[in-house]
Amino acid sequence: MADGQWYPPEWPDRIRAHAEGTLVPVAPKRAATVLLLKDTPDGPVVHMLRRRASMAFAGGAYAYPGGGVDPRDDDHLVRWAGPTRAWWADRLGVDEAGAQAIVCAAVRETYEEAGVLLAGPAPDAVVGDTTGDDWEADRAALVARELSFAEFLDRRGLVLRSDLLGPWTRWITPEFESRRYDTWFFVAALPAGQRTRNASTEADRTVWIRPEEAAAGYDKGELLMMPPTIATLRQLLPYGTAAETLAAAPARDMTPVLASARLADGEIVLTWPGHDEFTKRIPTDLTNGGARP
Repeated sequence: MADGQWYPPEWPDRIRAHAEGTLVPVAPKRAATVLLLKDTPDGPVVHMLRRRASMAFAGGAYAYPGGGVDPRDDDHLVRWAGPTRAWWADRLGVDEAGAQAIVCAAVRETYEEAGVLLAGPAPDAVVGDTTGDDWEADRAALVARELSFAEFLDRRGLVLRSDLLGPWTRWITPEFESRRYDTWFFVAALPAGQRTRNASTEADRTVWIRPEEAAAGYDKGELLMMPPTIATLRQLLPYGTAAETLAAAPARDMTPVLASARLADGEIVLTWPGHDEFTKRIPTDLTNGGARP
């Protein structure tokens, strides 16, 4: 392949059905993911994980820590620092309860999959080492959904540090996909005193990598990624530090990116608005192997 773009092998058949009006779209589930950054002498690096090859969805693809929103975090007010829930609701395009749940998901998933916790005992503090057995027991309970993130924060007496997150972009899984997510992407800087680790059962490798290096690996076909991942990597390139990236977040356009498919001249044309590099043309009589840019 010319690049590292991944898409499911069943897409051609589903796209044909969608274009013909015989496929009923699945309602997307809310999700959040975080581009965790840290500065180095060579510029900022981003934390990425590689999904296990055995995973049914995007196996072998590089991604960021992230996952679904827990509905239990909609209706339980947590101790909160940073921009108000109303500010977040406006930026994320949801109501205040939904904004809290989405921000909770971003912070929770970063803790679950990378061991980094954007919360502290006070509005101007962040926890230090979270690798002890008691912390790990709570993290495992969060992963198993035996404990909601709101309950976790209450139990620990912690304040959620929403000011350590920046809203970056929003992508919605195409209507022809069988698994659909409405995903909000955030940026954050690694807090002083904390370190990442591969805490995810879905990943076989984690790396800190310069966005330029990761994008070059994708372009060479060496690193597999889904469109939102490589798109957000390229969006990091203009910024020389993690702080510059976070400073740019409040002005970002959060209009959702949603792929569309149409039939034209015997082909299925798959496009992502504003992202021409992902355009695919799939002959109607071929499967995934026949897709071409």
